[in-house]
This record gives sequence, C-alpha cells and structure tokens, in this order.
Amino acid sequence: MNLFSQKIISTLLLSSLSFSSFALDIGKVAPEFSIKNIATQKLANLKHYQGKVIYVDFWASWCPPCRTSFPLLEKLAQDHKQNFQIIAINMDEEIEAMEAFLKKYPVSFDILRDPEGIWADTYGVESMPTSFIIDKKGIVRSIHSGFAKDDIHDIEKEIKHLLEEQ
Repeated sequence: MNLFSQKIISTLLLSSLSFSSFALDIGKVAPEFSIKNIATQKLANLKHYQGKVIYVDFWASWCPPCRTSFPLLEKLAQDHKQNFQIIAINMDEEIEAMEAFLKKYPVSFDILRDPEGIWADTYGVESMPTSFIIDKKGIVRSIHSGFAKDDIHDIEKEIKHLLEEQ
C-alpha cells in the first residue's frame, strides 16, 4: 500500500469516528469561552466566574424541555446565590425567537448567545438542552442531556455537594 492510500484510509477512519468521541468529558477542564452577554453587551468568559460552581446550559427557544427547565433553573439560581452561577447559552439563529422565549420565561441569570454553534461544538453539544456542571476549579463534574421536571432534584443535589467542597 502506498503512502497516498494510507493517508486516505487514515482520513476515512478518523472521519468515521463519532462526534461524541471528541466531546467534552467529565473530569476535564471546561473550555474557556468568550461570548456576548445579552444584558450587558460585554463579552463574558468562563474565567470571569472562577471560584464558583457553574451550571452552563445550552438551550434554544424551540426546545420543549427548555420551557420546563427555565423556571426551575431560575428557582435554583435564587436559592443558591452564594458561589453559584447559571450561564444559559442560547443557540437560536434569530434573536427575536430568543427574546420571545425570555419574555415568556424570564430569568435573572446570565444569558449568552451562540447562534453559529461555535461553543456548542466545542463543548460537544448534541441535543437541547445540554448542561454542564463545573466545579470551583473549572472541572466538568457532570453532563446532562435533555431535561425532565424531576431532573432538578438531582441537579440541585450535585450543586449542593460541590458548593460544600473546599
């Protein structure tokens, strides 16, 4: 087999690997991001929240489970204001869709926009919503795909545990 054939086979093998094999894994450092905060119009980045437990939530207005999660996440944010931050990263291409959703489901936590999906790809997001719980040191401690009403109990338990850690 010549070198050209070997390169073609290698390329085909690499491209056949599942996207999720490149996704962010539990126990890894969460990738830094730089995304505009819709409230402040300033760039927000992960290191800005360093020292807090962070819940990063990728969501979209067309996502039915997001309609369930937002009121519950808002309550979670209100119940755990100390050393805890929710960052919701919107994936809508049209800003009007996001704005309409937020009028119906208002929240106090930070809303960022990633309409091109650059950061969703970096984090390996494959479904809506997908969330990442990141500890005070910036390590991904859990990943949640989808959302059902009862999920909030396990999420809150994880967050409380991480808030208690030094």
